[in-house]
Order: sequence, then C-alpha cells, then structure tokens
Amino acid sequence: MRSASTGQLVEKLAKIGVDEKEVNVRNKLSRGKFTAAFLLQCFDAIGMQDLRLH
Repeated sequence: MRSASTGQLVEKLAKIGVDEKEVNVRNKLSRGKFTAAFLLQCFDAIGMQDLRLH
C-alpha cells in the first residue's frame, strides 16, 4: 500500500469535483472527525475499489 500526502489527496479530490482546502483535510484527518460521505469521496479519489472488513 502506498501513502499519499495531504496535498496529493486534495488534488485527487479536486479531480472528482470535491473542493477542499488542504488545511481542512489535514484537520479532518488528524481529528478523525469527518462524515462517511467524505470517507467515500476519499476512497473514490484514490481509486479504491475493494474494502475488506474482518
């Protein structure tokens, strides 16, 4: 699994139409407070196709 910087995530989110500032994304992720919709948008932005829950 590769990791990405917050800036790269913001760029990927912008490509799918999600307009977020880097500082806002960094704060959401560091606090762990974000909506399920935002999580799904992040998954879509990074091209995640499968999610396995064990």
